[in-house]
Amino acid sequence: MSANLATTALRPFVPGGKDFALSKRFYQALGFRIIFEADQVAGLACDSGQFLLQDHYAKDWAENFMMQLVVADLDAWWAHIETLDLAGGFGVQPPRAPVMQPWGLRVAYVFGPCGELWHIAQA
Repeated sequence: MSANLATTALRPFVPGGKDFALSKRFYQALGFRIIFEADQVAGLACDSGQFLLQDHYAKDWAENFMMQLVVADLDAWWAHIETLDLAGGFGVQPPRAPVMQPWGLRVAYVFGPCGELWHIAQA
């Protein structure tokens, strides 16, 4: 690939506008850090992964939105997630414990404040 076509990041927009402040706190509790904030968007990062949390909510989009976070140690992530009381503290669906999926990944499921679904996976 030509140097002129090199990329430096891929950042999907994640729905966060049902309650933008709550969504930012939710992701910070999970372990993401806010790397910048601008009008109606916040950039979040966790090691090599980044996304843009936007202050926008469309129910049909948000409840069908999924992200995959591949981690080195799913058991450590799950232990961290269990300490957070996400359902009680953020009003989200309870996380689902890691399970080996037929496609070869162990996956835990975490639901965000807008209904977005995260697949936290370890190969």
